[in-house]
Amino acid sequence: MTSELLDQALVEEATKKSGLIWVRGPGAPARALWHVWFEGAACLVGDGPGEQPLPGLADGATAEVTVRSKDKGGRLVTWSARVAELAPDSPAWEAAVAELKGKRLNASDGEAMPRRWARECRVVRLEPVGTTAPLPDGALAEPPLPTPATTRRPAPAGLPRLLLKRRGRK
Repeated sequence: MTSELLDQALVEEATKKSGLIWVRGPGAPARALWHVWFEGAACLVGDGPGEQPLPGLADGATAEVTVRSKDKGGRLVTWSARVAELAPDSPAWEAAVAELKGKRLNASDGEAMPRRWARECRVVRLEPVGTTAPLPDGALAEPPLPTPATTRRPAPAGLPRLLLKRRGRK
């Protein structure tokens, strides 16, 4: 019983303090997702335009959540979660969205954001189940997922000249 309480406390404190969690849904790669810890679960919003993708996080599925240290970035704890999708405009959805709205950075629509989330996005809860997983012996680093948002192009020929010109003025 004491071990279970310690696991619960570790999961809650680590997840509350971390800005990102790594979530791996069934058949999907692990993704870094922003979240809010609310009423005993990590709440996420996504799968809409301009929001984070939530692959493999279907209602009733299980997921593996890895929490990192906010200051050092190292793995603190890995725990299993049951995925519960919240129905738009339900009391649980309203409460979770109120918390998520306060933590959402760089939203383009401000006060209209909850209505957009109700129309176009999903809000899910990741509820801890079972015990925490042991820390791995080795590194579990993986190459980044492919994305069209990253490009590798050579710097424009005039860029070094522009940068040096600005330094000379000071």
